Amino acid sequence: MAYVEKITRKGTDYLLITFGAFLYAIGTSLFNDPNNIAPGGLTGAAIVLNRIVPIGTGVWFMLMNIPILFLAIYKFGIRFTISTVYATVVNSIFTDLIARYASGIIVKDVILGVIFGSVFVAVGIGITFKCHATTGGTDVIIKILRIKYPHIKTGVLFMMIDIFVVSFAGVVLRDIKVVLYSFLAVMITSYVIDFVLYGRDEAKLIYIISDHTDKITSRLLKELDVGVTHVFGQGAYSGENKKVILCAIKKRLSPMAEDIVREEDPDAFMIVTSASEIFGEGYKSYFDERI
Repeated sequence: MAYVEKITRKGTDYLLITFGAFLYAIGTSLFNDPNNIAPGGLTGAAIVLNRIVPIGTGVWFMLMNIPILFLAIYKFGIRFTISTVYATVVNSIFTDLIARYASGIIVKDVILGVIFGSVFVAVGIGITFKCHATTGGTDVIIKILRIKYPHIKTGVLFMMIDIFVVSFAGVVLRDIKVVLYSFLAVMITSYVIDFVLYGRDEAKLIYIISDHTDKITSRLLKELDVGVTHVFGQGAYSGENKKVILCAIKKRLSPMAEDIVREEDPDAFMIVTSASEIFGEGYKSYFDERI
């Protein structure tokens, strides 16, 4: 039974990788490439090189990926690299097939190209990353950097690397508008990748110091069904021992938690701060979702 579940999960992953590669190729062939937008990464480099040596963008993408795939084998092993090779090959094939056979629906509008091209590419990358693969190219570099710098989000790392590619595009194409549009595409792609990978994962961390700790705690547990921790502290001036309520809560529930505190103790001391990510029971698994 476990074997069947494993095969089913693997098959689902490859279907999603295929879908992600298809979306990536749509963004490249129908939006970015026709409008001379180099959205960073090896795809952006492939679009620029296609203007110098006019072989298919997908072919350029595949050729540049060869040394990077060897790096992936060295760093992550053959199992990870198989899914990455699959994503890279499918992505390259889709890119050239769509460019060849779907030319009638190419969008020749730079603004629409920037927006929709970036969204399609970013969603494709995000889906592939969620399946523990990459689309090759700088994705592999990003994966390595995420291990070394786990505090930096994936989209931010993409943007840092993509700046170099966009600068290269500006030198080759000699068009400042292309550079500016490409920078805009990079920023949109970065944001959407983080949204796909991490979602609206914003949360609030609330500290409450009150003389009615038990009542507030009881209502938070019953009415909002959130976890509450008591931390014991001491006032520096008064020397009085206090029970401090510590509560991590989804952003949408924060106003209700604040109302409960105000109703039970208008004089309570409350600190509300942002928490960009929360791992653990009721939220997300560190090992499953740290991408």
